[in-house]
Amino acid sequence: MISVLNTIDTGHEDMIHDAELDYYGLRLATCSSDNSVKIYDIKSGTQTLAADLKGHFGPVWQVAWAHPKYGNLLASCSYDRKVIIWKEAGEWTKLYEYTGHESSVNSVAWAPAEYGLVLACCSSDGSISIISYNQDAANWDVKKISGAHAIGVNSISWCPAISADLSLDPLTNKEASKRLVSGGCDNLIKIWKEQGDQWVEENRLEMHMDWVRDVAWAPSLGLQKSLIASCSQDKRVVIWTSDDNVSWTPTILNTFDDVVWSVSWSLTGNILAISGGDNKVSLWRESADGQWQCISEVSKGLGQTSNDERSTL
Repeated sequence: MISVLNTIDTGHEDMIHDAELDYYGLRLATCSSDNSVKIYDIKSGTQTLAADLKGHFGPVWQVAWAHPKYGNLLASCSYDRKVIIWKEAGEWTKLYEYTGHESSVNSVAWAPAEYGLVLACCSSDGSISIISYNQDAANWDVKKISGAHAIGVNSISWCPAISADLSLDPLTNKEASKRLVSGGCDNLIKIWKEQGDQWVEENRLEMHMDWVRDVAWAPSLGLQKSLIASCSQDKRVVIWTSDDNVSWTPTILNTFDDVVWSVSWSLTGNILAISGGDNKVSLWRESADGQWQCISEVSKGLGQTSNDERSTL
């Protein structure tokens, strides 16, 4: 069963759109329609506001922590068409601001640390940007996929550095192709592959009948197959499976009672968390016979929990 470990009063003055724990699970970043990003220290079940970051001029949709090998970096994206990368050096300050999109930036995702300091972002202008830090020149290089999805792109997720078409020996993976998956307002899921100095569409996956709201490529941890979860306003969650990252087989995990907004894999890649308009978060796991089963669910947005439902981290 899901149990409530901790309840945090963020102090945001409007709807919270995203909440992300850092690599070690000791800090929580949140973002809101109040235009702010907040960072909390949450050690030992307590909460301490570490930073209140002001830099966006519209609702902030999503935040993403970089791998700690690159320092304490946090990316945020907003309706104001900007992506901001924040860095902690004593205090949190703005490291880089990207203004290359012409409409709301809806999602940000850091690449696997093995690829360097690389950030992908996608926008309602239909394009995807890949922003890479060039250490030699000490600046940020940008590659853009224009016209990635008609009407707009809602979500992006990176393929793990070790995936289904690769050897488990990291020494042989250095020249492995980078891949992204994206979901859009054209009801499509697309897989993008880096070829030379550009990104090309490798695959398009058709199953959803309405906007694709979120996509999530599962961590591999040595599994000889790739899994992608997608969710849509058509109320369905689909699991896409591949043995080679080229041919994909869809399985409808479930049809829910309302729009599904978000899918997120556990660190081991074997449990999928799903949240949607039914105001619930549910956890799903694949059984031995290949069927997906709900193993737990909890209603959200119900305000305070009673003391006997709480425990410290």
